[in-house]
This record gives sequence, C-alpha cells and structure tokens, in this order.
Amino acid sequence: MSIDLNADLGEGCGADEALLDLVSSANIACGWHAGGANAMRECVRWAVRKGVSIGAHPSFNDPENFGRKEMNLPPDEIYAGVLYQLGALSAIAQAEGGRIAHVKPHGALYNQAARDPQVADAIVSAVHDFDPSVAVFALAGSGLVTAARNGGLVAVEEVFADRGYRPDGSLVPRSEPGALLDDDDVVLARTLAMIREQRVQAIDGQWVPINAQTVCLHGDGPHAIAFAKRIRAALDEAGIEVRAGGTAAG
Repeated sequence: MSIDLNADLGEGCGADEALLDLVSSANIACGWHAGGANAMRECVRWAVRKGVSIGAHPSFNDPENFGRKEMNLPPDEIYAGVLYQLGALSAIAQAEGGRIAHVKPHGALYNQAARDPQVADAIVSAVHDFDPSVAVFALAGSGLVTAARNGGLVAVEEVFADRGYRPDGSLVPRSEPGALLDDDDVVLARTLAMIREQRVQAIDGQWVPINAQTVCLHGDGPHAIAFAKRIRAALDEAGIEVRAGGTAAG
C-alpha cells in the first residue's frame, strides 16, 4: 500500500524546505494568491534537489483574500489565467531541471471547480492544452475529478485530514463551524483511517466513502513541521509507502 502526501508551498509560511523532506508532491503557488518568482524558484530548486514531484497551484488573481474569495468569471478568463500561471512556473521549472507533473487549483478556484462544471472544464482545458500528460489534483469524488477524466487527463483524488466534511463529500467552508480540525491526535488517526478504510466521518456523523489517493498536509499551521513528521512516522510504522503517484488502493 502506498499514498502520496502533498503540501501547498511558496505561500510565505517559512516551512517549505523542511516540508519538502516529508512530502512526495509539492503544489507551488504561482503568484496570484501568494508567492512570486523568487519563491517559485526556491521551491522548485528544493523540490528538484529532494526528488519531490512538482505541481502548479494556480488561483484566482486575488492576493488580498489569499485566493479564497469566490469569483464569477467567464470560462475563457479562467482558462487564460490558469494557462498564464502554468507557463510562469513551467519556465522556472525547466530552467532548474524539473517539470510540472500535476496541477492543483487553490482556494476558491478549487472549491468552485468541485461543483461548477464550467469552472472545472476551463481548468481542464488549460491543463490539457498546456500538457495532456499533466495530472489534476482534485477533491475526491468532485466534479473536477469527473471533468479531468472526461477531458482525457489523469485525476488524482485528494483528501484533507484536517478539514470538516459535509455528508455529500464536500468540504465545510472555512467560514462555518467545524471547518478546521486542530487536534493533532484526531487528525493523525483520521489520516490513517482515510487511507486504510477509504472513508471519512462527516460533521453530522455519517460515513462518506472517499477515494484517498493523495493527502494534503497544510504547511501554514503553527505546528506544520512537527505534525508532518508525526504523519510520516505513523505511515512508516503502518507499512504505508509515501511516493508521488501513490494510491491507497495500490
């Protein structure tokens, strides 16, 4: 059994290099919600050096709200924005001897793509036209998973051990109670259960089936590194290999 661990990097949280020793995939901010050219270059260099899979983390052009404000944009504008951000990171990756292997939308773009087919299709079209061999990381069971596969791309289904789930498999919005779990012991146990049992308990107590192929480790918490080390140690003890492209069903 194996699993991919990913982290959102290049967002100014100060733990990027250390997290890259613990994850197998890196989602690097492309400057529209956080980061910028220098941060992108640093993260790419570290990822190449440590053998971590490089991913783009595009967003709405919304640094004021860290990319978490929903926007009603035409599909063509979403397409162009995603393609623009992929191009920027790709140029840096190429110069540093790496390449983009996956794309994971950020924040509001990610959540809107999970439920809005037009947003999902715009993202998928941009990724496909950029490079059809690039995978899409998407909320497990969401519309973006469906859109990516319908568009001929590989979809990697993502789960969040520290986020609250609704009974329909969507995430509880950050503005609502129960959105974030802050008990490390609970989150650790939940991570292992999601990988082994392929299900998660929603905020109303129902069990929701999920296809956990990659687990997101948030790098912006106060104990991000310590918690990431605990998860790696627990996975090692359980005999679960951490590798890019890993899947709990493998």
